[in-house]
Amino acid sequence: MSSRTPQGPIPDVAVLRSRVERARTEAAGTGLLIAPGSDLRYLLGLGGGSFERLTTLVIPADGVPVLVVPKMEAPGFADVPLDELGIDVVTWVDGDDPYALAADRLSGADRVAVSDFTPALHVLALRSALPKAEQVLAGPIVRELRMRKDAAEIDALRRAGAAIDRVHARVREWLRPGRTEAEVGADIEAAIVEEGHAAADFVIVGSGPNGASPHHSLSDRVIESGDVVVVDIGGPIPEGYNSDSTRTYAVGTPRDADVMATYAVLEAAQQAAVDAVRPGVSAESIDAAARSVIEAAGLGEYFIHRTGHGIGLDVHEEPYIVAGNELTLEPGMAFSVEPGIYRPGRWGARIEDIVVVTADGVEPLNRRPHGLTVL
Repeated sequence: MSSRTPQGPIPDVAVLRSRVERARTEAAGTGLLIAPGSDLRYLLGLGGGSFERLTTLVIPADGVPVLVVPKMEAPGFADVPLDELGIDVVTWVDGDDPYALAADRLSGADRVAVSDFTPALHVLALRSALPKAEQVLAGPIVRELRMRKDAAEIDALRRAGAAIDRVHARVREWLRPGRTEAEVGADIEAAIVEEGHAAADFVIVGSGPNGASPHHSLSDRVIESGDVVVVDIGGPIPEGYNSDSTRTYAVGTPRDADVMATYAVLEAAQQAAVDAVRPGVSAESIDAAARSVIEAAGLGEYFIHRTGHGIGLDVHEEPYIVAGNELTLEPGMAFSVEPGIYRPGRWGARIEDIVVVTADGVEPLNRRPHGLTVL
């Protein structure tokens, strides 16, 4: 995919202009260098990724922002309202020094913030072009904007949640004994697109002992009667906002005698965490709400990851729902609530919903039943 390829509809000009100006304000005197990726998509409505030729949005502390872009890539920005946004465009061709062009707009800057996932080849070259400026990450600046979703973003996340719910509703079509995880995963991947996503970003089908590995993907393991199967799936809708939902299935009666009792603990833990979400509480308190239920049942050692992660233009973004994160939750913050219990070498289970903090509580964006679905 080209670094200049727009994906889906571009947000309203007024929205984008506000985001660019808020980023400048949040930077508080620090120049910003934003490479293609989710941060640039948030600011300009533009998708894609970085390649060997530099493309970057330069937002100086004072002065006109500029998009530095290879001339060969410039036609791809035709749908982006750069003039209306008050953003200059500076093109370059092979043989030019694009880093000097970017540095020219930041001359005299004492500090520049570079977007977190800018390739090292660009980071180091920009450092050489701005030798007197302290270089820091832009993530802490941009995340202050992106953590708090506006109404349009929340609506996009609702639609993504509904789309992935429709896929989970169809899992029984494909999950049965004699099929491999990879075969089931291929059907799910196709359904993710059929149900309204632009693409499938990830498909986890963890059957039997593979379910005890939280980030297992797919394998040639043949699914057997009695297996517990973790299905964790998601992807972006055309606007770029992501779904992410996990449900756990059993292929017939579970073979392990401890499955039903353990799963009941997991279900109670996930519900306790969702019920704890509201403005004014800390991110770590949501993690504690889930973890305390699992620990009280003597299963704490089998819950081996954080309770959740933020979601939006990235599947994983701020805020992270984890012990030690004292961030106060505010309306518009969206994140997963996904405790899991993993029995090494035997089976695992996870329940995951995306939720949004509302003015007085929480709105879950996934509506599929939480109970163990026996097929």
